[in-house]
Amino acid sequence: MPERVIARRRRVGQRIRTAREMANLTQERLAELVDVDRRTIVNVELGYTSPRLDTLLMIADAVRTPLSELVREGAGE
Repeated sequence: MPERVIARRRRVGQRIRTAREMANLTQERLAELVDVDRRTIVNVELGYTSPRLDTLLMIADAVRTPLSELVREGAGE
């Protein structure tokens, strides 16, 4: 996997973590809302794995953040 893809996956994971924390959700609670294992949330936030699109959509809904904000690319990214 190219390093640029791994780096982008980490940035998306960090945005998910930030949004989760802003929504006052634990990893456990987010996992329950999205119907996945807590370890899945951990791996996504750390950038170890990429979530499936349906999981990503449910995460965005749970943290009340537009999907576009979670996956956006900005200047210098």
